[in-house]
Amino acid sequence: MTRRVFSCILSIWLACLCAALIVALPAYRVLADSSPDVTQARHQIELGNYSAAVNTLSNAVARNPNDGEAQFWMARAYYEMKDFNNAATHAERAAQIDPKNSLYHQWLARAYGEQADREHSFSLARKVKKEFEEAVRLNPSNLQARRALEEFNIEAPWIVGGNKDAAREQADAIAAVDPVEGHLAHAAFYRGVLKKNELAENEYRLVLESKVDRVEPYFEVADYYLELGRGAEMEAAIQAAEKVKPGDLRIGYYRAIEHILTGTQASAAEPLLKAYLANTPDRSDWPSHASARDWLGRLYEQEGKRQQAAEQYRAALELEPGNKEAKAKLQKLEHTSQ
Repeated sequence: MTRRVFSCILSIWLACLCAALIVALPAYRVLADSSPDVTQARHQIELGNYSAAVNTLSNAVARNPNDGEAQFWMARAYYEMKDFNNAATHAERAAQIDPKNSLYHQWLARAYGEQADREHSFSLARKVKKEFEEAVRLNPSNLQARRALEEFNIEAPWIVGGNKDAAREQADAIAAVDPVEGHLAHAAFYRGVLKKNELAENEYRLVLESKVDRVEPYFEVADYYLELGRGAEMEAAIQAAEKVKPGDLRIGYYRAIEHILTGTQASAAEPLLKAYLANTPDRSDWPSHASARDWLGRLYEQEGKRQQAAEQYRAALELEPGNKEAKAKLQKLEHTSQ
């Protein structure tokens, strides 16, 4: 197989991996001894003020270049800005300052992954696995790093270290620590390796039955049915999330998609998606604004509003130029309107 073909495989895999890892992102807390700058920057990042966070942290780093936490949050801010070169630079510095910090290696792996995707780089792709493995080695209880390593081993071609048996090992290790996360990890393995949706669905049912008090597992279940276009089956996951955190704006996003897929209460979908766009920052661990625009476009197409649909697809592409689905739908609309 030629290097050009491998490069194509690598590009496709990395795009899938970056999408898959969204569900694996943890919530972060500021340490008790965090500097005022780090505390302020963390709040700015939560609000989506990423450039403001960079400015705040630049001052902290200028005063103390060896502040590993400031370097880490600088990497986080750049990552959200999709400036992955700077994200990797600051994540590398954070890991150099505190080489035993699992979290720093985890995010360094994510930054390398985005760089590898853009540069079609085999060497960077190998670094992704190395850093995820280091994050797990340093903290075996870091389930997000384990899940990311599982996804890598499922999706990656063998030439950069993909290993299906190693993926199963990570899923089993996750299950030994947290049964709910274990169900999700095993579902990912059944889907990605065994291609057995019936086994995956059983794991997702167990998640719903667990009545876990976190919304993220329920959103992952909803994402599964969303990907399959089975809108009616999203309802149980949406209801479970609503009981745990009724004010979470992601619930409206998923409910809007349920309406669009099922064709029921379609009029309710538009305000839900617009509320999501207006009231949430565009962040890597939540459904993207590009995705919300894309779903608005689909809704308008269903309603016969072709011009409005095209506007939403264009907006989605401005936010995410690599969105092939939005590009194809826009091209189809433009072609049929000629």
